[in-house]
Amino acid sequence: DALAKGAKRATRRLPDSDGTFFPPTILTGVSGDMDIAHTEIFGPVAPVFTFDTDAEAIALANDTPYGLASYFWTRDYSRAWRVSEQLEAGMIGLNDVAISGDSTPFGGIKESGVGREGSRYGLDDYLEIKYVAMGGI
Repeated sequence: DALAKGAKRATRRLPDSDGTFFPPTILTGVSGDMDIAHTEIFGPVAPVFTFDTDAEAIALANDTPYGLASYFWTRDYSRAWRVSEQLEAGMIGLNDVAISGDSTPFGGIKESGVGREGSRYGLDDYLEIKYVAMGGI
């Protein structure tokens, strides 16, 4: 779909195998009207979007029904906090791609999940919370 709508393959296509291998692919010239802009691709495909401002990048990143993880790189602490707060994802990788581990909450928002796995937050789904308000004793 992306190639048919004008995206370009920036990587060399490897020879076809028996059909069980999809070569790592980078697409440039990707736009919001392409399926790849709004569909989770569980394969080695990286669509490259261009932007001029932080606001435009955030809008592009949030323009999806999914929200498992977002990643970005910056040296500016102010930008790091501002962008992190505006990204609609359950996990943010700031200057790092290794964002999950035993002690960290794993999970997304939107159509990428509810709740968290791992860490102490992963226990919340198994707890029954009781609130008791007591007065006049």
